[in-house]
Order: sequence, then structure tokens, then C-alpha cells
Amino acid sequence: MTNEHHFNVRTAWTGNTGQGTAGYRAYKRDHEIGGLLKTAAILGSSDPAFRGDATRYNPEELLVAALSACHMLSMLHLCADAGIVVTSYADDASGTMTLDADGSGRFREAVLKPHMTITDAGRIRDAEALHHRAHQLCFIANSVNFPVRFEASVDAGP
Repeated sequence: MTNEHHFNVRTAWTGNTGQGTAGYRAYKRDHEIGGLLKTAAILGSSDPAFRGDATRYNPEELLVAALSACHMLSMLHLCADAGIVVTSYADDASGTMTLDADGSGRFREAVLKPHMTITDAGRIRDAEALHHRAHQLCFIANSVNFPVRFEASVDAGP
């Protein structure tokens, strides 16, 4: 397996209302994100605070989603390897961004709140411990310059 991987996406602005960027209020922030062999585009915009469309994903939400999905995929892999059967997994993740007076900004932190159901109540502690390893393995969390915390819960059910 190669040690270097490349990821390509295409982002296309779809918000030209006929005037291009003739003025700050003259255009929509709408865009589509897609890639080779992808069956559907992700519809994006900016946050409503920056004149965006609240019904579309903004880049900040996509960053939080990437952190959440990376942790989940690492966790599911670790559980499969450990013989822990996961029957459901959901994460209500959030991120906090701070804006500076000059218009720049940065994420201050992200908090993942995964809730997972497994089949064997006797393995709950094992599954909880695997969340720490999943966090260490997450490519995205290892790539950002702000803290990523997790508050995981695990229960047993069918």
C-alpha cells in the first residue's frame, strides 16, 4: 500500500445571478461540490451570517462532518476487528469558530458526540475504550490545528 494518497474534488460556483460579482450583494454564495464517479453533488453555500443559504451545507459544517465521519469510520473498523457488533451509530457533532475584527477566523474546537449501540452489553467498556484509539487514528482530526474532543456513549440493544 502506498503511503501517499490524493483526494480530488471539484467545486463549481452556481450563484451567478446575471451580474457576476459586480457587488457584494449581487451574487449568491451557492456552489456544488462533486468528484469523479460521484453520483450526487453536495450543495453548498456560505453560512447565513455571510449571506449564504441556510438550506445548503457551508464549508464549516463540512469540516465538522469530515471530523465526525472520520471518527465513525475508524471506530467501526476497530469494532469489527475487536469482534464488537455495532448495530447503530449516530453523532451530533459541533464546531465552534471565532471571528477576528479583520474578517479572518478559525475554529476554536470541535466536539463529537457519538452514540453507538452494540449487541453485547458485556463489551460496552471495550467499545468505550476503542473511541480513544479511533480518535488517535482519525486522519482528519490529526490534520487540524484545533482540539477535537469526543463525548461518546455506548449502550447495548438488539
